[in-house]
Amino acid sequence: MEQSFLYVLLISGIQLFYLLGVFIAVGFLLGYLEKRSNRYITRVFGRKGILLTAWIGTPIHEAGHALMCLLFRHKITKVKFLQLNDPNGVLGYVEHAYNPRSIYQRIGLFFIGLAPVFSGILALIMCMYFFVPNSYQVFQEYLNTKVQAGQINIDMIQTMFVSTFTLFKSLFSLSNVMNPYFWLFIILSISISSHIALSSADIKESSHGLVMVFALLVIFNTVSSYLGVDGQQVIVAISKYNAYVLAFSSIAIVFSSLTLGISFLLYRLKMVR
Repeated sequence: MEQSFLYVLLISGIQLFYLLGVFIAVGFLLGYLEKRSNRYITRVFGRKGILLTAWIGTPIHEAGHALMCLLFRHKITKVKFLQLNDPNGVLGYVEHAYNPRSIYQRIGLFFIGLAPVFSGILALIMCMYFFVPNSYQVFQEYLNTKVQAGQINIDMIQTMFVSTFTLFKSLFSLSNVMNPYFWLFIILSISISSHIALSSADIKESSHGLVMVFALLVIFNTVSSYLGVDGQQVIVAISKYNAYVLAFSSIAIVFSSLTLGISFLLYRLKMVR
C-alpha cells in the first residue's frame, strides 16, 4: 500500500510537470532576464530607468492579475495599475479575496500568480499584429506549418529555439528598420517585456495553487488506479498545448533578451567612461 502511494505521488509529480512545467519554466526564465536587465538599468540610470518602462509594462502586468482574478471568480478588493511614488518601490498591485473551500478558486491562485506572463505575451502579439504585420504573418505561418501539438521533448525545445530565431530574423529586416512603426513597436515591446517577470508575492501565490493542482492529481491517479484507467495517457493528451505555449513564449523571450542586451551595453559604455 505504501509503495503504491509512493508510485502515485511520483506519477502525479511527472504529470504536474507535463501540465504546468512549461509555464513555470518560462516564468522563471523571463524573471531571470528581467532581473538582470533591471540591475544594469538601475546602475546606469538609477530607479528612474525602471520608471521609464513602467508606464506601459506595469499596467499590463497588473491587468493580467486582475483578469485572472475575474476568470477564477476571486473578488478584487483593491487594485493599483501604476504608482510611481510608493516608498517601498511597488509599482502596482492587485489585492483579492477568495473562498478557501472552493477548489476552483484555489487552483486559480496558480494562474493568477502567473498571469503577467500570459498578459505580457498577449500584449506583445497584439503589438506585433498592429505595428509589424509582416513579421506577425511570418510568425503565424511558422506556427501553422512547423509547430505541432505533442509531448515535452527535445524536438519541442528545438522548435522553440528555431521559432525564436525565425521571429528575430523577421523583425530586424531592412524594411522594418526603415519603418517608424517598427521603432514604436520596439519601445512598447521593451516596456512590456521589462515588467513580465513575477514578483516574490506572485511566486508565493502561484505555489499555493500548485499544491492544490498536485493534490487533485494525486486523487485523480488514486481513483484511476482503482478503476483500472491509464491516467498518464489522459494527462499527456491534455498537455499537448505545450508546443504552442513554447512557440508564443519565444516572443517574450526575444524582447526580454533584447532588453538585457541593450541594458548591458549601456552599462558597459558607462563603465568605459
